[in-house]
Amino acid sequence: MPHRTDNRHFYRMMVNAEVKVMINDPEAARVIDGICRDLSASGMAVEIDEPLEMGTLVRIRLESPDASVAPLDATAKVMRCSQESEDCYQLGLAFLDLN
Repeated sequence: MPHRTDNRHFYRMMVNAEVKVMINDPEAARVIDGICRDLSASGMAVEIDEPLEMGTLVRIRLESPDASVAPLDATAKVMRCSQESEDCYQLGLAFLDLN
């Protein structure tokens, strides 16, 4: 009998789509282009070219290739940031609010 070794509450869907990461800080407000690598009901993994601190609040926007499907627009919190290579950091984002 197969069993699940992943302890996640939601399954992750593999995605390779452009995403905008907007930092929710009036002093450091800026937009970072990234790539969404996977997506679930509770969060996503995003690759960007600079590190972000854990706990940083961001707004993310993931456009849909289908005009009949609304883009994903959410507020999220950086739960982890790991360096994958010299200019590649992977963020683990937890959704706080879907806008």
